[in-house]
Amino acid sequence: MSGSNVNKVFYADNYHPIQAGSIDGTDILPHDNAVYRALLCSSAGLYDPHGDPKVFGDPYCTLFVGRLSHLTTEDTLRRAMSKYGQVKDLRLVRHIVTGSSRGYAFVEYETEKEMRRAYKDAHHSMIDDCEIIVDYNRQRLMSGWIPRRLGGGLGGKKESGQLRFGGRERPFRAPLRPIPYDDLKRLGITPPPEGRYMSRFQERL
Repeated sequence: MSGSNVNKVFYADNYHPIQAGSIDGTDILPHDNAVYRALLCSSAGLYDPHGDPKVFGDPYCTLFVGRLSHLTTEDTLRRAMSKYGQVKDLRLVRHIVTGSSRGYAFVEYETEKEMRRAYKDAHHSMIDDCEIIVDYNRQRLMSGWIPRRLGGGLGGKKESGQLRFGGRERPFRAPLRPIPYDDLKRLGITPPPEGRYMSRFQERL
């Protein structure tokens, strides 16, 4: 791999649990039990991204907002996100038993243009002294998506042992070793797009 690609990155077009668990998108075996669980879930078709009765609105106008303070309320979040456009609807995800915030939410804007503005400008902004992240609604727009509760997802903390790559916060790095194309093809993982890398500072939606 040439030195010019050392700091280059790329993003996943589709979700594959093994690929998401790989820093360069080239792994062919699950490296932890969560990835294996997500792979089984994906292979058996056990997760329906459109089957959640709480899902609402137009996915092309909806943002995921994460790393929220557990003290942040719907009103506070609405005020903060209204700076980027007209908020049509909002769902702060809460624990089904305790009712406490789970630290993430979904915000739907009136238009896709407003959503894109929030995607660009709200990322790493502060709400209630917490630095938030925003991303598009991968659950409904990313083919093959498996959520973190089933071993999938993207991002995560190193301490958790469940780092996931391919998204906005943790994009894949340029391949660290020769890519086993035959194995990737057998597993249905799209080979990394050599020659189409982007810098860490480029956005893609």
